[in-house]
Amino acid sequence: MSVPPHVPWLAHAGQFTNANNATVNIWEFNHTVDPHILSGWARHFREHYCLDHQLADGVAATGMTRADFLRNLKFPNASRPPGPSTRAGDFAEILAADFVQYILGYWCPRLRYLDRFNPDDSTKGCDVVAFLFEGDDHDPDDELFILEIKGALTGRPVNRLQDAINDSMKDGVREATTLNAMRQRLIDGGRRDEANRVGRFQNETDRPFVRKNGAIAVLDNCVFDTAVLQLSDSANHPNAANLDLLVIKGDAMMALVHAIYERAANEA
Repeated sequence: MSVPPHVPWLAHAGQFTNANNATVNIWEFNHTVDPHILSGWARHFREHYCLDHQLADGVAATGMTRADFLRNLKFPNASRPPGPSTRAGDFAEILAADFVQYILGYWCPRLRYLDRFNPDDSTKGCDVVAFLFEGDDHDPDDELFILEIKGALTGRPVNRLQDAINDSMKDGVREATTLNAMRQRLIDGGRRDEANRVGRFQNETDRPFVRKNGAIAVLDNCVFDTAVLQLSDSANHPNAANLDLLVIKGDAMMALVHAIYERAANEA
């Protein structure tokens, strides 16, 4: 899969240490008004909810335009609660998944929203699941990377990194059901080889691997405050030795969220 055009907008912007001296990396999302880049990103973004080659079948019985089908039946609502907060959360998860896949180099299947029943209801389970393969035959250095993502795109400074750390502690419970759901969706979509790649991580006793966790806060610059985020504490995380901490921040992020959803609908 080619790298989506918006990914180069992500640039490393420094780091700090938190309350237990763990390193937190900061990445800036330097988005601009570039129609070509925004259009490529909009397609990539849209296909998290409905694959383009399936869109005609989805629209066929509704009497709607493609744009209205996406706005009303696939995308979280732009104004009616909890739609806007679901939009912000989805956006944060998708941007984090893009970072993990295209900058860190993991395989990150995008299946989370394809069968969502209620567009305004956030999807349960682990937020982002990614995989790294070191060999062809269940190499014990293969990695399962499970990340918890929290967004804050409006308001005042808040420690969403701590919220991500806290919820990441629960991912051990959610891991098995999330992997099972991911594998089933791949099988249902006729993607058996990819389903087998996921299945490689479903029996740790017989097929050992490295488990990594991540906690990412996606923040508007008006919410970002290093002094607040430095108070985050990850010492009690059950996988603290293999826990990556990250902040992605940018300007006017909520306006960007609405703009990318609108473009994704209008250009379908």
